[in-house]
Amino acid sequence: MSNGIPKQPMPLADLDASKLEIHLAATLKDLPEPSSLLFGETKTDHMLVVEHEPLAGWGKPQIVPYKPLELDPASHCLHYSSNLFEGMKAYLCPDGVPLLFRPDMNATRMTLSAERLALPPFNPDALMALIKALVSVEKRWIPQLPGYSLYIRPCLIGTRPAMGVVPSNHATLFIIVSPTGPFFKHDGAGVKPVSLYASFDHVRSWPGGTGAFKLGGNYAPTFMPAYRAAQEGYQQILWLLEDVDPKETDAIEANGAVDVEKKSSEMRITEAGQMNFFAVIVREDGDLDLVTPPLDGTVLPGVTRDSCLELARFHNLPTDDPLYTCLPGIPATRKVYPCERNITIEELARLHDKGRVLEIFGAGTAAVICPIGRVGYRHKDILFPEYPGGYGPLSKALVETLEGIFVGKVKSTWSVRCE
Repeated sequence: MSNGIPKQPMPLADLDASKLEIHLAATLKDLPEPSSLLFGETKTDHMLVVEHEPLAGWGKPQIVPYKPLELDPASHCLHYSSNLFEGMKAYLCPDGVPLLFRPDMNATRMTLSAERLALPPFNPDALMALIKALVSVEKRWIPQLPGYSLYIRPCLIGTRPAMGVVPSNHATLFIIVSPTGPFFKHDGAGVKPVSLYASFDHVRSWPGGTGAFKLGGNYAPTFMPAYRAAQEGYQQILWLLEDVDPKETDAIEANGAVDVEKKSSEMRITEAGQMNFFAVIVREDGDLDLVTPPLDGTVLPGVTRDSCLELARFHNLPTDDPLYTCLPGIPATRKVYPCERNITIEELARLHDKGRVLEIFGAGTAAVICPIGRVGYRHKDILFPEYPGGYGPLSKALVETLEGIFVGKVKSTWSVRCE
């Protein structure tokens, strides 16, 4: 107290990229043969780390030689899954500068995930600057081959060294990077569509849950269902959620309570493995609907998902802007309508029976576009159209456009240089 006026607490320091310290490794690792790279297996020379303390806020970010983290055994993240992450890639453009793809979307999504877990907030612009700095330091790890990139994994974990069930005001933000090759190994025959098991007895997310956030706790529960699907001969899970039409329910008051009798229900599609789901439906006039589930809280707002929808809109609106171009192989006269709406597995099967499903695919950072050829549901396989090279007409157009943007061959405001 001073003159009867209580002291105001000092504001906590925000994440500040201008405070970055760089401590380079004395000896650098040998670069691996690109063909030997497996996703997430190879670690580079350096990482970035910064700590948050409850009384001071964010400390100085540091790029340091790659090393294990030191955690108290009582750390919050080890007991209560206060872990979140992002996934993004850096590619080399023709002049040798690394390019990031829409990193602002990843940074914003990471701040929302932190808010959902009540972890300390941070400036997303500072996060982007730190990512660019680390990528610039490690750019020698990006193979100069088509389809190769540097996978970037920013993480935020709660490190409060106590087991009380309260939010963690201690945190560690770290970024690691890993060189990676194409998701699909090309053997001259193109990519092979994957098979999915439509799970109706396990769910990945639910209304009011955390499906819209990139949290570590969302992933561990998916491993057992995916393992069981693999035992049945499928490569991934098509995640479903019971869809009850409120117009088709009866509210029956009994003994002072209201019981809801389900008159009919179907299973709506949410995601395909760790990817957003898309179906290409042929309209009566021959134009195309690009259908994907809406962002209702059960679906992750994927960067590739949003990009596919935007490219579909651009196809319909050709202008002088280089981004607003027609999709390759799709005539300008054939409109592509992005549709964010619920679609059930039963509706998809009915449309398939009518010959109106042109293709289905998943979209995400790792695979970019992943064609889907077979879906098993209730002991029956639904076989969707397959095409030479693996990709259908629209997914091929989307992946070609995106890959051109990734490496700077297609000029786009979505590309951010790491300089």
